[in-house]
Amino acid sequence: MSKTSISRRLFLAGAATAVTLPAMPRVFAQAAAPATPAGPFTLPQLGYAFNALEPHIDAMTMEIHSQRHHGAFITNLNNFAKDNGVLGSTPIPKLLAEWQQLPEATRMGAKNSLGGHANHSMFWQIMTPGGAKAPEGDLKAAIDRDLGGFDKMKADFNGVGGRVFGSGWVFVTVTKDGKLALAAKPNQDTPLMDGQMVLFGNDVWEHAYYLKYQNRRPEYLANWWNVANWSKIGERYAAAKTGRLAI
Repeated sequence: MSKTSISRRLFLAGAATAVTLPAMPRVFAQAAAPATPAGPFTLPQLGYAFNALEPHIDAMTMEIHSQRHHGAFITNLNNFAKDNGVLGSTPIPKLLAEWQQLPEATRMGAKNSLGGHANHSMFWQIMTPGGAKAPEGDLKAAIDRDLGGFDKMKADFNGVGGRVFGSGWVFVTVTKDGKLALAAKPNQDTPLMDGQMVLFGNDVWEHAYYLKYQNRRPEYLANWWNVANWSKIGERYAAAKTGRLAI
């Protein structure tokens, strides 16, 4: 058996143990709307097909990542919400900024699942097939001002993401004083926990890239820019400037 086959089997086994979900059809032409779980939290639609980001991100990774990994956070949150109504009635940024006030028995689990839900909801938004190759307008000006220009930002972002030890995320944030900044967070932590807004970010957990790239994280990070949705990121920046950006 080839190393690729072994890697795929291990990846699928790991995803299957994360949460028990019904078997999904092997159809990639259209990303079907996910089933709505019982509770206040729902799995967002991608807005594009599982295979739409190929060759940079493969269809199987997108299906498992969006439906099973993200789906596990939704299932967990709805279970936590049964005994803690505040989870379903409080904005996610506020919950994450004040996560240490959550009930102790479920505090870490709720924090991890809230962060995972927020991070992935952002992630699906800021990718698209065939989008603009670079930021424009106010967003470009902010990147030039705060991050040294587009090419430097990409190189620095890739460097920060490549140095994340183990699993985590790399972000461009909007700080409290309105500046753009790079940040890295472990696991499913998020700058929302620090009271910052997330402009965009990239998932550097192995489940985001291992099927295609194996241990070649730098290659994944370099190729990811081909699917960045600069129109959506520009919209997010406009919302951040007026304090309207949530997750």
